[in-house]
Amino acid sequence: MRNRFWMVGVAVLFSIVFCGNVALAHFGMVIPSDTMVMQDDNRTVHVTLSFSHPMELVGMELVKPKVFGVLANGKEQDLLGQLKPATVMDHKAWQVDYAVKRPGVYMFHMEPQPYWEPAEDCFIIHLTKTVVTAFGDDEGWDAELGLKTEIVPIAKPFGLYAGNVFQGIVKMDGKPVPYAEVEVEFYNQDKTAHAPTDYMVTQTIKADADGVFTYATPAAGWWGFAALNTADYTIKHEGEDKDVEMGAVIWVYFHDWK
Repeated sequence: MRNRFWMVGVAVLFSIVFCGNVALAHFGMVIPSDTMVMQDDNRTVHVTLSFSHPMELVGMELVKPKVFGVLANGKEQDLLGQLKPATVMDHKAWQVDYAVKRPGVYMFHMEPQPYWEPAEDCFIIHLTKTVVTAFGDDEGWDAELGLKTEIVPIAKPFGLYAGNVFQGIVKMDGKPVPYAEVEVEFYNQDKTAHAPTDYMVTQTIKADADGVFTYATPAAGWWGFAALNTADYTIKHEGEDKDVEMGAVIWVYFHDWK
């Protein structure tokens, strides 16, 4: 009888721990210190790379990414060698100080190493980007990076007020993904946001038949949009082929209306 109760207790604990983790959405994060660099601003943008559950501030380890760079004025710059170790939410992260020297749109993007998630029995790869504009030039904010999967904005991904609508097209291999599922989550940096229920931690919407999704943010701050699809390849884990959750992620900052 003792053994039976012990086994039931272990099962309940397993359910609480692992089912709870499944409810948390994963987000690759590329967060700059400024999204609109003006003439009188600090011209060095501090960019932080991490992997987390941003609403509940639960961090995960981010090993050094496979790719990190910036597309600026039509030219790609590899920034991987400039990354320095950092800590975000008590876990390994990365950072870089980038000097903005010319007007233009700067698209920072990261491809992480595959992350094994035992609770979901798959690998996770989130191709993550964010957009910074400088000195009044905003041409090219809707440019595609040509990633395996990405969210191409059709609303400017900067200069937005809380409550504004943000729209993007989910693409895989350069083609729109009809009815793609998009997870939306707030980066709760100052710990002031509280979800009424677990259902409100991550909001899930779907794109339309043309891969276009629409979302209006209720509050100022950083909001992450992650379009999730299964990759057309697998990765071996302990000798078995495992699926890969391929996420297209974009981070957008929304400002208070004053």
